[in-house]
Amino acid sequence: MAIVVLLSGVAVQAQIKNVKTQTVKIYGNCGMCKKTIEKAGNLKDVALVNWNKDSKIATLTYDSTATNQEEILKRIALAGYDSEKNKASAAAYDALPGCCQYDRELKK
Repeated sequence: MAIVVLLSGVAVQAQIKNVKTQTVKIYGNCGMCKKTIEKAGNLKDVALVNWNKDSKIATLTYDSTATNQEEILKRIALAGYDSEKNKASAAAYDALPGCCQYDRELKK
């Protein structure tokens, strides 16, 4: 199964042009957080987000001529998740399921 996931990630990355890869901490708790964070950040042929729930580190792979880290993190914040660079609104955070409400560490 891991090989299939790895190969599909490579195939998606191969479609992204002008590739830039960065890592960033995004707060969350569970597998549902992973799905929501990645769905919010991903854009077909433009951006791929892979979030690790244990380390809280996301790898952002994107077309640097079509988007940037800030835009990806804004989309993830709109879904309710704080990163080390963007904070979700209280309303977006409060709308998360209980299991996804992580300890908020960022200051306003």
